Amino acid sequence: MIIQFLVSLAATLSFAVLFSAEKKQLFFCGLTGALGWIVYLICLQYHTDNAIANLIATFALTLVARILSAVRRTPVTVFLLTGIFPLVPGAGIYYTSYYFIMGDMSRFSQYGISTVKVAGSIVLGIIFGFALPQSLFNGLSKLVHKD
Repeated sequence: MIIQFLVSLAATLSFAVLFSAEKKQLFFCGLTGALGWIVYLICLQYHTDNAIANLIATFALTLVARILSAVRRTPVTVFLLTGIFPLVPGAGIYYTSYYFIMGDMSRFSQYGISTVKVAGSIVLGIIFGFALPQSLFNGLSKLVHKD
């Protein structure tokens, strides 16, 4: 699991560079994605459905992004957009498109439904993460930055 943590950190960090995140935020962007990926892997170890594992991981990732946003005084999108990278169902999108083009409607529907479920669970995880009041995170900022 340590290797998966490091690889997801490097992948997210690379995406953050591509996304033009500030240099002082790069490590934290990578950390956000790596933590989300680890939560996802832990959920899968407990035989959680793929969509539910994505929901839980995205919720955790959104909370980490909001905490880092408050503590680092940076917009939450910097951490959220880069951190979500490991959870995006890229292979599912690819295979859905591939089977559609090849005319294999059975596999197209199978992959398409799975991909839509994962994408929907990512959206719900973000919505649930933003449902918490901002005052919780502002309090963290005040604890760290005693201005």
